Amino acid sequence: MATNRSRRLRKKLCVDEFQELGFELNLDFKEDLDDQAIDAFLDAFLEEAMDANGLDYVGGDDFGLVCSAKRGSVSEEQRAAVEAWLKGRGELTKIEVSPLLDAWYPDKPINAAE
Repeated sequence: MATNRSRRLRKKLCVDEFQELGFELNLDFKEDLDDQAIDAFLDAFLEEAMDANGLDYVGGDDFGLVCSAKRGSVSEEQRAAVEAWLKGRGELTKIEVSPLLDAWYPDKPINAAE
């Protein structure tokens, strides 16, 4: 299934050398948290974990995708920083942080050239 695409098209499709990496989050909140506590957590998460690391979050309060705020990939260091921030919080009972994956085509393997 080899496709011969121009460099411009590969860039537009975010494939091959233009592949962009991100990671998924799956969070479980403590059952006794009210909506205000969850909102406060999410505000802190977006400011301290996402904005501070140059990342964006797409999803809901308990599941989503983290990707770079600018064009490009999330680094392993950024992924580790978000995971460490989440593990330092008391509002969560379970945290699942996926390995880096293709942010546009999650079923495709990561390019070896990364």
